[in-house]
Order: sequence, then C-alpha cells, then structure tokens
Amino acid sequence: MREISGAMRGEWKDETGDAMAPTPGLVLEGVSHLFGAFKVVDDVHLTVASGEVMCLLGPSGCGKTTTLRIAAGLEHPTAGRVSVGGAVVADRSTNIPPERRRLGFLFQDYALFPHLTVADNVAFGLAGWPAAERGARVAEVLEQVGMKPYAHSYPHMLSGGQQQRVALARALAPKPRLMLLDEPFSGLDTRLRDQVRDQTLHVLKGSGVATLMVTHDPEEAMFMADRIAVMRNGRIVQVGRPVDLYCHPVDAFVTSFFGYVNRLEGMVSEGGVETPFGRLDARNLPDGSAVEILIRPEALHLRPSDEDARFAAQVVTSRMLGRTSLVHLCVGDVASHHVHLHSRMPGRFLPSEGEIMEVVLDRSQVFVFPSEGTN
Repeated sequence: MREISGAMRGEWKDETGDAMAPTPGLVLEGVSHLFGAFKVVDDVHLTVASGEVMCLLGPSGCGKTTTLRIAAGLEHPTAGRVSVGGAVVADRSTNIPPERRRLGFLFQDYALFPHLTVADNVAFGLAGWPAAERGARVAEVLEQVGMKPYAHSYPHMLSGGQQQRVALARALAPKPRLMLLDEPFSGLDTRLRDQVRDQTLHVLKGSGVATLMVTHDPEEAMFMADRIAVMRNGRIVQVGRPVDLYCHPVDAFVTSFFGYVNRLEGMVSEGGVETPFGRLDARNLPDGSAVEILIRPEALHLRPSDEDARFAAQVVTSRMLGRTSLVHLCVGDVASHHVHLHSRMPGRFLPSEGEIMEVVLDRSQVFVFPSEGTN
C-alpha cells in the first residue's frame, strides 16, 4: 500500500522540523444568509483543515446546502467572512467568484460531457496547463480513482459508480484547495453506494485536500467524516468526531438524528429520574423539571429471565435485520403504564412472542434532556 505523506495527512513541519498547524482549507466566521426575511444560515462558525473531511449533517431545509453554496461562491453571505486556503474570498466588501477560489466540486449530478472521453472530461479543467503536464496529471488522477483503463471510453459506456469516479478525478485534477461534495452518493443504489463512498474516502484522504461534504444520512456522515457539524434551523448545534456526537450528544435533536431512540418521559426529583430500568442521574437539571429520557435500542441488553432478574420485559415480536436483531418489548413504566420499546441485539437473537426477558441497561447509551419547550 502506498504510504501517505505527512502533508497528505495535514501534518506540516517548518525548517527546524517542528510540527506546524496546517493551513485551514476553509474557514467560515459568523456566516449568515437571508432569503427575503428568512435567515436560512445563522451565525455559522466552521473550520475545515487541510486533509480533513468535514460533513455538514442535518434534515432537509436546515441550511447545509446553502452553507456549501456560500463556501463555493454561488451565494454571497449576508454577514460574516469566508476564507479558502488562508485567503479571504467573501465578506462585506469581497466576493471572489467560484472559478478563482481553486475549488473542486462533486455533486449528485456528475455533469460529465457526453461528447468527451473520460480523459478529456478530466482534462477539461486543466486548459491553462502545458500539454505534457496536463496529460501526466490526467493519467495520475485516473490512476488514483481506478479509471485509467477507461481513459478513452465515453460516459455512456460507464456505470453510475464509474461516472462518479471520473467526476471525482475531474474535480481533483486542478489540485484544488477545497473539495465541496453535495449529496454525491444519493443517486446510487445501496450496494454500489457503499463501495463508491469507500473508494472516494480513500482518494480524498490520499489527496490531502480539505473536504466539506453535505449529507442528510447520519451513517454516511459517520463513515466519511473526520468531524461532523450537525445543523438545525440554520445553526450548527454540535461539532465533533463521529464517536463524540454519538456518545456525547448535546441535546435530544442530535441524539435522535443518529438513529431511532426509545423515548420516555419523567420528572427530576432529588437529582434523579425514575425509569422502568432504575433511577438515572439528572443532577445537572433542577428538581421538578420535566425531562425526556432517550435510550438507544442497543442499550437494552436482553437475556433469559430468572427469579433474580431485577428488570424484565415481555417480548411482543422479534425480527432479524441481518447483522442485528430487533426485539419489540412491552414494559411497565414507573406509573404502571405499559410502554413499547425496542432492543437491538447483535446477530441472530429471536426470542418467542410472550417470552419474559431480563433487561440489562447500558447507561452509557441513555441520555436525559429537558423536555422540548422547557429549555
């Protein structure tokens, strides 16, 4: 396997050999944008380092694509400043057009020229390069994406995944300071999407370019990103590594965006809240406040019940989902009402309907937040 240099990993050294901070590929400082009276992007601060893949993640209409368009120069921010490669490209008095920002674009529509070969498509953005350098660079990036054998083919002769790789090669060919990806895999079927995004990730990390990618798919963001910025209503609500956002979400919105959660309601009393699986700590919330308890399905570990079982639930039904099994449970809450919960167990785990199972709670995957409207 080819060794990735320190520069490609975003690591730089000065003339003394001491490590230096890499030049940020993209910096957004207090960026806001209005469509009429509606603020679609609201005071966004974000930095994407050289060699880093950052994902903007959020539901439709949250402002993530507009943020990407502002970075690209396709929208001018109402307020704030945008820098690419250490140079200011947009602020109150500056608006550098997209073609002068040294950007690479990869969108859902690959927009390959049907009348040009693969090699000519990749060479399109290298018009100002000497012929020999242009040919060498085309061969280099086609080799990177595994499409060199198809250099003389036309787009209609390629599969969707191959077309995506050609589009990636074309975007990387001019050696951009920043790559911008907008839902680039959403047009592919599930099997092909997994394969292509894996290839894309390795190419991007090997190139050392700063990358900002927009997606509404949390699994895709966790797969692709070094860090994720979760957006809601135009604002970034949390930025961090995938593991940090999944294990330490700041609120119920972030928690639930990364997958289905069981929801219970409760009231804080003496620094805790009662649940069907025992008392949970809530010392960071005032006594008497209404809270919602979010429990990931994988936090409910099941095993055959015995007389010593402290917490138990009745199986409603169970389904195998491939790598995991989903078990529907009925359990009484602290007010003696019955609630429906889901447990996700690894592999094949299919207890019978009506079976009583012992429940062991993984408290690291349980979160207590103020109820909506009480913040």
